[in-house]
Amino acid sequence: MLKSVNQWCFPEGTALDKVFSVSQQAGLDAVELNLYASGAPAGFTMDTTAAEANTIAKQAAEHGLKLRSISTGLLWGAPLSSSDADERKRGREIVHKQLEIAELIGADTVLVVPGTVNENSSYDDCYTNSQRELELLLPEAERRGVKIGIENVWNKFLLSPLEMKRYVDELDSPNVGVYFDVGNILLYGYPEQWIRILGSRIAKIHVKDFKTSAGNFSGFVPLMAGDVNWPGVIAALKEIGYTDTLTAEISPYPSNAYQAVYDTANQLEAIINGG
Repeated sequence: MLKSVNQWCFPEGTALDKVFSVSQQAGLDAVELNLYASGAPAGFTMDTTAAEANTIAKQAAEHGLKLRSISTGLLWGAPLSSSDADERKRGREIVHKQLEIAELIGADTVLVVPGTVNENSSYDDCYTNSQRELELLLPEAERRGVKIGIENVWNKFLLSPLEMKRYVDELDSPNVGVYFDVGNILLYGYPEQWIRILGSRIAKIHVKDFKTSAGNFSGFVPLMAGDVNWPGVIAALKEIGYTDTLTAEISPYPSNAYQAVYDTANQLEAIINGG
């Protein structure tokens, strides 16, 4: 398995050359970049051109780093599950841009949060609307040879592995799968169980650690400091034949921010190799 971190592990606006150089020095294999709104200071944006994307991919390769996937936070503001057609259209445009960039840089997966359940979006509407929008997006994903990875987040949606499995299977395409987040699941499940149930549907893995006694966002802690059963997770991943990236989403430290990347790289090494 490959050691990786998301761009969010660095202070906001960190230049990509710094992201790549620190990641290389830390001994990482890959970095997951994000798609940001137009005008963001570093990384891919809705205005990124093909030439700019190719330059970034070359820059990463020069540091010996793979770009295996693209994430984004933009869908929180334009959910595919929205009852508003214009919001859903903006959401599709975001995913289209992710797919375009992924093909250009050779990444095989884009992370998609499918929607969120709230007082304005019922669970059944979230399910129906998001699936309908994904069906519209799948021809583009198939044409570009990129997989849409549905992530489990704290969005009150897809709360069991059996439902996630059904949701993906109903879309009936090799270009849709699961972007499974190990830490996010601890509030209502056991990651090693989800991994075995989802099996080959898992396209990519995000890793965090979490203390369930906290029960809220403050419960997220450095890798190996929480309640994730890491030996169980690695055993389950090996059982399903997963060999791709373990991408950490860890906040930078308040002081000496880049040390979080070095520490996370060491923790990933220990997790993968049973240290």
